[in-house]
Amino acid sequence: MDARKLLGAARPVIGVVHLAPLPGSPRHQPPLGRIVEAARSDMEALVAAGVDALLVENFGDVPFFPEVVPPITIASMTRIIADLRPTVPFGVNVLRNDAAAALSIAHATGARFIRVNVHAGAVAADQGVLSGRAHDTLRLRAALGAEVAILADLRVKHATPLGSRPIAEEARDTVERALADGLIVSGSRTGSSPSGEDLAAARAGVPEGLLLVGSGATVENVGALLRHASGVIVGTSLKRDGRVDAPVDRDRAARFVDAFRGAAR
Repeated sequence: MDARKLLGAARPVIGVVHLAPLPGSPRHQPPLGRIVEAARSDMEALVAAGVDALLVENFGDVPFFPEVVPPITIASMTRIIADLRPTVPFGVNVLRNDAAAALSIAHATGARFIRVNVHAGAVAADQGVLSGRAHDTLRLRAALGAEVAILADLRVKHATPLGSRPIAEEARDTVERALADGLIVSGSRTGSSPSGEDLAAARAGVPEGLLLVGSGATVENVGALLRHASGVIVGTSLKRDGRVDAPVDRDRAARFVDAFRGAAR
């Protein structure tokens, strides 16, 4: 599947819409309409800044379920996205690792891609051991006939791989054997950037593939990141004062997109 075509850009900037705690999660504060309006404000700021695509995720639902989320989470995310009606390509990430839910929401709402934190292999995370279910995800996509790209993390943040293999080999296998349509390389935690060495190694594994930075991209480092990466998924650095729990700052977002476009030329 051609992820670049679905994203609408060969070198995409994907802005993250972090949803406030959803119904059923410990920090949820009703009504749901407030969550929709906060998400709409962030979405509009990101689109005005010129991002190519959006990624909607249930960031506020800590502590996350390791794999299968409850029906209320799926229903809430579907309702929110339907209300938002994004005007640019968008994707879904259901934290921590419910690829089936993300794919189902994407198919129902017209999303063009999903992010899967652990698509292949296994990691130890704060939710316990998370294992890839590429075999299930690809079969579900085929059964649904869903035109939805799978963007898979390599050595996802907030986790430690179980086993030690060269990143280039992991990258190659995640594309060739787990059939991911694009790869994501992040730093160790939200807001931290990946090392140049990790990006270079991942690129060596997939010389022509779609390779995205999944965290830590800023105005200052985006040029260096794009030496190996095709594009970025960016959230924290576009927020007011660079705080992940703050609203998107239109000026910060616009400056980032301008810096990205300049570096990508």
